[in-house]
Amino acid sequence: MPYDAMTDTSDEQLLAAYAAGAPGAARALTARLGPLAFGHAFRMLRDRAEAEDVAQEALLRLWRAAPGWREGEAKVSTWLYKVVSNLCIDRMRRRRGGFAALEDVAEPADPAPSAAARLQERSRAEALEGALAALPDRQKQAVVLRHLEGLTNPEIAAIMDIGVRAVESLTARGRKALEGLLAPRRADLGYEDD
Repeated sequence: MPYDAMTDTSDEQLLAAYAAGAPGAARALTARLGPLAFGHAFRMLRDRAEAEDVAQEALLRLWRAAPGWREGEAKVSTWLYKVVSNLCIDRMRRRRGGFAALEDVAEPADPAPSAAARLQERSRAEALEGALAALPDRQKQAVVLRHLEGLTNPEIAAIMDIGVRAVESLTARGRKALEGLLAPRRADLGYEDD
């Protein structure tokens, strides 16, 4: 099957095609899922090189799992998010106590029209990243998957191997903790009280 014909094919069908020897399926699936894996890893780790390594390792694991993939048990994207999350948590645990200072982490390009707007967005992003870093790993993972990645609670539950209610609890506690950490900085971050 040519690569162009695979753009309307599901992730599961592409993985099955790859397992059957269709090289175009791997290209199509990498083009589709690679940016998702990298984006999630970058949000978790805030380090471009580490995020690239994690995304690559997660995709390698997907290729290795392809021959034994059982369609209908899990969505490929959910499985990949879970692998990326686990790899990120492993890396965060290894560097526990040695997080890079936020000012040492390069910010992604920001298309804001003015320098003042870019500085304000940077301050807000740094405040959020700092607050996220203060959360326990599982709360951080749930909040990032829900509010930054936009996944549903059932998808997060599958990724984290917990129930939907546990996801709801983790995200609620994480949001509350973030609010507590960020509330004193509302004014200096440019948020006006409504």
